[in-house]
Amino acid sequence: MGVIDYIKNNIKAAVGYKQGFVELLESKDVTRALSMMYNHSGAAAKNLLDYELPTHRIMERKDKPVYDKDGNFIRWSKRNKIPIPYQKFINEIALVFLYGRPVKWTQMSKSTDEAFANFKQLNRDVHFDAIVRECKRAAGAEGTSAILYHVYKDKEDKPRLMLNVLCKKTNDDIYTIKDQYKHLTAFAWGYYLTENGNNTVHHVDIYTADTIYRCKKGNYGWEVVKGANPIGKIPVLLFEQEPEHEDVQYMIERVEQMESVDADVIDRFANPAMVATAEIINSLPKSEEEAKLFILKNGGEIRYLTWDQASGSKKDEFERLDKHILSKSFTPNIDFDNMKSLGNLSAKAIRKVMLLAVIKAERHKDRHDGYMNRHASLMKAILGNVLDYVHRKQYEELELGHEFQEPFGDDVSEMLSDISKQYNDGALSRETYVELSYLVKDSKTEIERLNKEDAQRLEQQRELNQMDVFGQAE
Repeated sequence: MGVIDYIKNNIKAAVGYKQGFVELLESKDVTRALSMMYNHSGAAAKNLLDYELPTHRIMERKDKPVYDKDGNFIRWSKRNKIPIPYQKFINEIALVFLYGRPVKWTQMSKSTDEAFANFKQLNRDVHFDAIVRECKRAAGAEGTSAILYHVYKDKEDKPRLMLNVLCKKTNDDIYTIKDQYKHLTAFAWGYYLTENGNNTVHHVDIYTADTIYRCKKGNYGWEVVKGANPIGKIPVLLFEQEPEHEDVQYMIERVEQMESVDADVIDRFANPAMVATAEIINSLPKSEEEAKLFILKNGGEIRYLTWDQASGSKKDEFERLDKHILSKSFTPNIDFDNMKSLGNLSAKAIRKVMLLAVIKAERHKDRHDGYMNRHASLMKAILGNVLDYVHRKQYEELELGHEFQEPFGDDVSEMLSDISKQYNDGALSRETYVELSYLVKDSKTEIERLNKEDAQRLEQQRELNQMDVFGQAE
């Protein structure tokens, strides 16, 4: 933006001239365009403070000053600060029960095998399973995160796709505009780059369905480069939720406060203290001396004062809070002892034990079903419009389904027994039987092998029949 444009935009703002979002971008007034968008950074930064151990509120606990009887400062008495990573534990359990095993994709349309194979291969190439877990982890901590589908050209000038997770922890600012139906109509990603001369420059990339504005903050306003959006959709998958720890944050802070105070008490009273009821004639032995002989006069007594234990009510409160934190965040208590007691339980039985996490995962699926549908839509648009536009029609005809898988797997032996019974009863075709078998990795290849074996057996039987006719068979 030049000086003239900078002055024009400020004059328009001063006289109350109203401009639309796109009009502001066209006039390179990015600052006011961003003010029309919702900035998720403030809430994400606050939630991240609660999530990361070094910024827990207990870490603000100050050391205690010690004064003499005349009020003169003597020293600082160190006070313990013990943060407990409940938030990360809660978030990781929620993540495992939703995306612990990859999403299973299915082809719902016919005559689109090649398009479906390309879709699955592209998922593998861009490491989607790992990226979606990273994005869900960030959303569970901050409340908002996003996957940016970045299309670029490689060294050979061929189009490529890269997925990038955006979140506050990696210093990304997320801005959005939604319509009255909560559909995303514009998305902006703010970030900082170190450029020539070690100058840190603010960049903002703004995406609409048909246009990409790449903005760079200059000395006088913004430099804006406008380009077409080749995908035809806003290339973003936005994750929004309440932080996984939000409902139990105050209880976590209470437990951290109690643990820290208890640590102070232990430091002060846990070590035994010596109490003597009369004057000690000889000096106390030094710590490195083996002999410990005390000579008392006037029939005195010497003993050690020890701290027996904390109050029972405090112990009960610890246990109550721990139970409430886990149960009210729908988090099962998974530790070594509990897992050891599960023994050789079936997946179905483990699912009942982990019912709290299952309930939370089912609740998350209300949104994540939509997220996976949008991912499929974006990937088909990228394949059909950018990476493999020659076969665009196939990607338009491709219909995809998805299924979230249980983290502990299914009772495969029971399932195989069930489908075998149905196949033998004539209720399933062989093709469906092969597709449902957990032993088969590639159902299409397996069916081709079975058909080939059937053809070979028929050919052998035909040859035997011919030999029998001429009396040559045994």
